[in-house]
Amino acid sequence: MLKNELLKKVRKEKGISLARLSELTGIAKSTLHRYENGETKKFPPDAMPIIERVLNLPSGTLYGMEHIYKKLPTPEITTDYVEFPVIGEVAAGYEHIAVEDWEGDKIKIPAEYIAGRGKENYFVLRVKGDSMYPQYQDGDKVLVLKQSTMDYSGQIGVIIYGDENATLKKVEYKFGENWLRLVPINPNHPTVKIENEDLEHCRVLGVPKLLIREFKD
Repeated sequence: MLKNELLKKVRKEKGISLARLSELTGIAKSTLHRYENGETKKFPPDAMPIIERVLNLPSGTLYGMEHIYKKLPTPEITTDYVEFPVIGEVAAGYEHIAVEDWEGDKIKIPAEYIAGRGKENYFVLRVKGDSMYPQYQDGDKVLVLKQSTMDYSGQIGVIIYGDENATLKKVEYKFGENWLRLVPINPNHPTVKIENEDLEHCRVLGVPKLLIREFKD
């Protein structure tokens, strides 16, 4: 609930008239008057943050929640990171040739994400395609832990099949049987089954451990 008396008290202490507060916030003077006198019971969700910024108050002060915001820890920005080259692409689709090219793209990963392992145990790939959408999207970068086997059926892995095609898929299998399935998340893409002698041309490169996605305006 809005602390009406506090709004009026702070405004007067700062020597700001209702007319001036109206100019600074873009909120009508008559509306501000109703806020201060408790005549308005419902408030637009964006009104109080604007007033708090103008009055230089912590967020939530006018709703009596400033103590909550004061308890939130200040975010820490790490300076301990490991830099990886983005060495190529992995298809969130099929029939994408695996090429370990490098065009100079690099990414810095906070050291805590490599869990005490050496840098040589990881590599970073860029996702291409939408078969793993929405979990993985075209252009995402993925930190992959190198390993030659899957930990369980249904785990997502980076797989080479046909000796040269790379893909990112859920890998399903059953111990003792001579097959595996590459399963997309996006239902618009098919599941591919690899079996018998084709398994000799299929291998696991690793499993994703961190997704890096850049949001662009």
